Amino acid sequence: MAIRINGTEVAAPDDVRVSLLDLLRERLHLTGTKVGCNQGACGACTVLVDGERVLSCLTLAVQADGRSVTTIEGLGSADSPHPLQTAFIEHDGFQCGYCTPGQVCAAAAMLREIEAGVPSYVTADLTAPVVLSREEVRERMSGNLCRCGAHNGIVDAILEVAGGRA
Repeated sequence: MAIRINGTEVAAPDDVRVSLLDLLRERLHLTGTKVGCNQGACGACTVLVDGERVLSCLTLAVQADGRSVTTIEGLGSADSPHPLQTAFIEHDGFQCGYCTPGQVCAAAAMLREIEAGVPSYVTADLTAPVVLSREEVRERMSGNLCRCGAHNGIVDAILEVAGGRA
């Protein structure tokens, strides 16, 4: 069994009870993924599995067997940041920064969902292309909590990367 994590093949743990979060943080020392509530309620541990956002605290590492996992470390680097990372900085989309890795990963997946035409709870017309609005972004990001109150900056950053549609 192997999991591709940020482009590198990693053996799945022998213990099937190990969460993806624990594999990333404790065994691979990829500490960008944060431990928040450890119950799937806050989104701090959000990573991408085959491009879709998942809560790594609720995902067993063996569930990622044969799949591609991308963490915040795999989205961009200090020399070549992901456009969302740059936009979060430019729009003050973080204060303490604890939730930021999960927010950025969730936003990256959300933008792919919108490109694919996946509607949300607030999408007005399910047959038309998704119109990205502040309300649409807020709904789609509602699973990722920010206790510092940087929500406006987060929404602004996402809208900028999405092409300024608001």
